[in-house]
Amino acid sequence: MAKKVKIVETALRDAHQSLIATRMPTEEMLPIIDKMDKIGYHAVECWGGATFDAALRFLKEDPWERLRKLRDGFKNTKLQMLFRGQNILGYNHYPDDVVEYFTQKSVSNGIDIIRIFDCLNDLRNLETAVKAAKKEGAEAQIALSYTLGDAYTLDYWKDIAKRIEDMGADSLCVKDMAGLLTPYAATELVNALKDGTDIPIEMHTHCTSGVAQMTYLKSVEAGADIIDTAISPLSMGTSQPPTEVMVETFKGTEYDTGLDMKALKEVADYFKPYREECLENGLLSPKVMGVNINTLLYQVPGGMLSNLVSQLDEMGASDKFEEVLEEVPRVRKDFGEPPLVTPSSQIVGTQAVLNVVMGERYKMINQQAKDLLSGKYGQTVKPFNPEVQKKAIGDEKPITCRPADLLEPALPKYEEEIKQWKQQDEDVLTYALFPEVAKDFFEYREAQQSKIDPKKMDKENGAYPV
Repeated sequence: MAKKVKIVETALRDAHQSLIATRMPTEEMLPIIDKMDKIGYHAVECWGGATFDAALRFLKEDPWERLRKLRDGFKNTKLQMLFRGQNILGYNHYPDDVVEYFTQKSVSNGIDIIRIFDCLNDLRNLETAVKAAKKEGAEAQIALSYTLGDAYTLDYWKDIAKRIEDMGADSLCVKDMAGLLTPYAATELVNALKDGTDIPIEMHTHCTSGVAQMTYLKSVEAGADIIDTAISPLSMGTSQPPTEVMVETFKGTEYDTGLDMKALKEVADYFKPYREECLENGLLSPKVMGVNINTLLYQVPGGMLSNLVSQLDEMGASDKFEEVLEEVPRVRKDFGEPPLVTPSSQIVGTQAVLNVVMGERYKMINQQAKDLLSGKYGQTVKPFNPEVQKKAIGDEKPITCRPADLLEPALPKYEEEIKQWKQQDEDVLTYALFPEVAKDFFEYREAQQSKIDPKKMDKENGAYPV
């Protein structure tokens, strides 16, 4: 039975992460919250992903404080976050006690829906986060990193959907981070997922390759329940399709979203000046706004393409770009054909650069690649190339269990290390994920608290007003 499609708005997380490197400050978000809250979104994605690191590192903001302010403002709308499984919001695996505590604090500070994914689609790396989300009363959504390759058949997707439902997930998201999912492939994929599971299916893609709106149309016609969109000034390019365009697309059909275009226009009008400001100050580069057809040709996400360009520039080997792009799929095959998403995209990309620049494949293998090939990130869909694995880790015995099973509980250690800076329970989690960045932030916070804001000085006599 057809039903109206639901919309998740990404303006406050993935849209600005994809377009302006996650640099939107909380103060830019707060004035429009009241209007966004009245739209009728299924949820607003506003936290997680890179927002945590970027807020601390570049904006000198406490991400927990941002979440609390957003929760205060959104009275009627669910708040959603992106959570990297056992990596939480960092880049390494953390022990279960840290994952559980982080989940607890995310929910108690205001998160309703936790979207949990793993870069290898290794479901073992999601178990702890899913159980913790359910225990805290949040909705646990498992996101599958979409990719192409011999291993990723329709049977693979159908089977993994069933396993996700069995794990207790409340919904399933197809996370097409590279914009690789084309319209008719989306029809087949959604049909396969619907065969495998009865839980709601959400589609998430990026406009990088130019097919996203058509992909959403075919996905919804095939039975997808929810789509992720971004309000128009923060849409397109490496971001999501425009909310208003998708609302208008389904208007008057059986999939009608029921959202009001006039209300959406008010939200868009609010963000337009901010978009212009970001274009002027260079935060928003025209390079991320167009269609990058290399995404479809080489199955490489947009962010990974730009990383490869800068790596080659630094090595003075820009002329090797095409060679590196051709090497990426070969390395990916040797590495067990993982989806290319943080951190596997960086690992595969860096190795492809080294293979080409050194003039010999696997002459040099960096530490992250060794960790992947030793099983520290989990299990890939296909086995590693045994020769490459042997070259990387020698006679070391690869890890075959869930990697986090080898990690000791760490919260007491972090609590001890952070004693001098701790002002709230959440500080220990901030420190656990990004120790150096957290310390810098805590020192900055103390400095700010110990001085009176000079802007409040009475300019005439230099005295502070009472």
